[in-house]
Amino acid sequence: MTIKKRTSKKLKFLLATIAAIILIFMAIAGKIENANKRFLSVATASTGGTYYPMGVGLANVWSNHLKQENIQVTGQSSAGSIENIDLLQKDEAQLAILQNLIAVEAYQGVRNFENRPYQDLRSISVLWPNVEHFVLSDNTIKDGTLNDIAGTRFSVGPQASGTEQSTLIILKGINLSKQDIQPEYLGYGDTVSAMRDGRLDGGALPAGVPASAVTDMYASGVPARILNVTNEQLEKINAIANSWFRFIIKPETYPRQKQPVQTIAQPNILMTTRKIDEKTIYELTKAMFENQKEVHQIHSSAKYILPENALKGVSVPLHLGAYQYYREIGLNIPDYLVPPELKSAVNRP
Repeated sequence: MTIKKRTSKKLKFLLATIAAIILIFMAIAGKIENANKRFLSVATASTGGTYYPMGVGLANVWSNHLKQENIQVTGQSSAGSIENIDLLQKDEAQLAILQNLIAVEAYQGVRNFENRPYQDLRSISVLWPNVEHFVLSDNTIKDGTLNDIAGTRFSVGPQASGTEQSTLIILKGINLSKQDIQPEYLGYGDTVSAMRDGRLDGGALPAGVPASAVTDMYASGVPARILNVTNEQLEKINAIANSWFRFIIKPETYPRQKQPVQTIAQPNILMTTRKIDEKTIYELTKAMFENQKEVHQIHSSAKYILPENALKGVSVPLHLGAYQYYREIGLNIPDYLVPPELKSAVNRP
């Protein structure tokens, strides 16, 4: 072997060794970076509703603006509010979007969570109102209110979903149960498809306004419309679970919708647990409210995410991090939303 060939071989070996060392250092650096990074997951619902795009959109805003805080957030689909509680308890999600009704049930240990109170649950902020869209075929409508649901083939939402649970409480408020209807357990898109095919009379489609499934129903010519909720019905529903407020769907919100719809809504709330540290939740809350332009572009319902709406309808106490941010911006915080651990510290001798 000539000197030239030996030199070339040594050079190649040296370059390969240097490359290997660089890769090792890059791998170590990557591991160190990941070790310092806080990975969070926000539980949402099925991909066809508002929860999923809202959760994914917020996750992107947080990840983009909290890089220097080493916080990275991802959105994950789920069966909805009830499963989201389970995901929080198992630490398979650190954030979740919940119907106010389900959040209160879990915190207090009633109905779906009978004798299983989850008092580690904490609120961050209202995100948007979950507007009740009870849709029904024209040929089954009599007075145009919830009373018309009796005797119909009606989808109450996927089994074990927040939609099913809230719908059953609303039906109970107007003296109806599953025995008074022919219940189906369909998602939003499937409900409208079944109505279009004549296999279903109607269904419950709670969502942010405008709800894509309801838009599809009107735009595709399904002979159906949204039912009204009377003041008396609202009062009776809230006597069972005080979670809803009056909401008016303005004319032309949906194609061919000429008249306002007098319906009801409950808040969808961003929740976490008291086990997540104060600084992390503070940064998430601050980033959400101080990047409003990006947040409001996530979905039409995201325009409701404003500091003045943050506590409207919230019943479960705040997380310390959210509480700190709201104090800083001068928001009036009712006593029942003050974090219990803060009250305990104040009262401790």
